[in-house]
Amino acid sequence: MTATLASDRLAPPGPWADGAALFLDLDGVLANIEPRPDDVGPEPWRSQLLQRLLERLDGRLAIVSGRTLEDVDRILDHTVPSVAAVHGLVRRRSDGSLAAAIASPGLAQVRSGLAEFAAGRSGLVLEDKGVAVALHYRLAPELGPQVQAEAERLAREHQLKLQLGHMVAEVRERGADKGAAVRAFIAESPFAGGVPIFLGDDLTDEDGFAAALALGGLGILVGPQRATGARRRLADVEAVRAWLQAGLPQSRRP
Repeated sequence: MTATLASDRLAPPGPWADGAALFLDLDGVLANIEPRPDDVGPEPWRSQLLQRLLERLDGRLAIVSGRTLEDVDRILDHTVPSVAAVHGLVRRRSDGSLAAAIASPGLAQVRSGLAEFAAGRSGLVLEDKGVAVALHYRLAPELGPQVQAEAERLAREHQLKLQLGHMVAEVRERGADKGAAVRAFIAESPFAGGVPIFLGDDLTDEDGFAAALALGGLGILVGPQRATGARRRLADVEAVRAWLQAGLPQSRRP
């Protein structure tokens, strides 16, 4: 798929709401990105909006995030049953059943290596996701090239996957990605027959955009213009909130 700039033209959501299956990233889409992952917490407006959307779409809404399942549930007040966490390596179906990758011995070595690397450098935040380890450098952007180089070295040494995102380098188990998560959800109830609409902001969301497009749906980039497989764009979290609310009955908007 050729990457182009996403169009700012976006039709109102009303016409697609009846048949849509919504797939939403969390950070940068439903929550503003904060310096530390733990700085993001529950917001009543967000939980209420997601609950209304679940009702409107007969359950055809899933969160597809790089965060752990526990973190998604914490931030969203356990509102959404269907969640793909750690970029799809952990997936909870609408019935509560789980499909999850298993951490390899090499990942423990990566965790130790990144922790040792971060220990002597101020501003780095290590995040252990069980089947992935992320090193955030948002508080020390000048260290980005060093962080990426060290993460790439460790991933290569232990035959794991390097995943780069906004101010973060992550080493994770190989396997499912966000696109695979979309394809898995759309093949099962309650998503089957729905038109996938994927909203994401990061490079890790490109797999989700591609999957939605291949399935006859749409990818929507959130944030500044860049080369992307998404066909439409929303400016920020507030624009996402307004766009999602527009698909709800006016008397029940949160």
